[in-house]
Amino acid sequence: MTIDQLNAMKGRDEKFSSITAYDFSFAKLIDEAGIEVVLVGDSLGNVVQGRDTTIPVSIDEMAYHTAAVKRGIVDSLLISDMPFMSYATPTDAMRNAAILMQAGAQMVKLEGGEWLEETVYQLTERGLPVCAHLGLTPQSVHKIGGFKIQGREPQAAAKTVADAQLLEQAGAQLLVIECVPASLGKILASELNMPVIGIGAGPDTDAQILVLYDMLGISPKLPRFSKDFLQDTDSVITALKNYAKQVRNGAFPGPEHSFFE
Repeated sequence: MTIDQLNAMKGRDEKFSSITAYDFSFAKLIDEAGIEVVLVGDSLGNVVQGRDTTIPVSIDEMAYHTAAVKRGIVDSLLISDMPFMSYATPTDAMRNAAILMQAGAQMVKLEGGEWLEETVYQLTERGLPVCAHLGLTPQSVHKIGGFKIQGREPQAAAKTVADAQLLEQAGAQLLVIECVPASLGKILASELNMPVIGIGAGPDTDAQILVLYDMLGISPKLPRFSKDFLQDTDSVITALKNYAKQVRNGAFPGPEHSFFE
């Protein structure tokens, strides 16, 4: 799976699926299930390490898990999160993105808006593909006052759209939009040329992503925007295939998994 193929799917109005992974064994099952995009998320700080936030996760830990996941991937596009403060400056970003790419990532993901314009430009100019991340950005959880829905006010929604357009112009090729009203997810998917991957952003984005442990019902508390796909089967790979199928045919997410103004 390549960025060009994802762009072509967006052009044909074909939705695609994405999910997080942190190790070889699950990565292999995800790849076999035909899920198009795999993200080595810094959410490993929560679901693997048992931490309250993603902030303690280091670049070395991200590289370790990226290398493990890469060994299980044949067809899926592999993205890795840049962890907290690993891209505070363009120089930091280039050095740390190189570490993740050398570990096996095909793209890196950064949280933030307008302030990342120069960083995204410099990364992409040097052949390092970038996925942007707007809306609820977990690395900024202390600044935004907790895990809250973003972009509900018209001014905040307009700023999110403007930031996304700016980052696309700077060279970003994918966008993850998290925990925003469904109407904002729809606007972003229609306004941007790059594919938009939603998580708690309604049914009208170009793709969906979930944390692996959430969609398998393993997490102690299931987020509202997620669904336990293992509930109706005793097979992990069947659950993964059902998730991908329901994303592609529009059955997931439903209204119960979305936020509204």
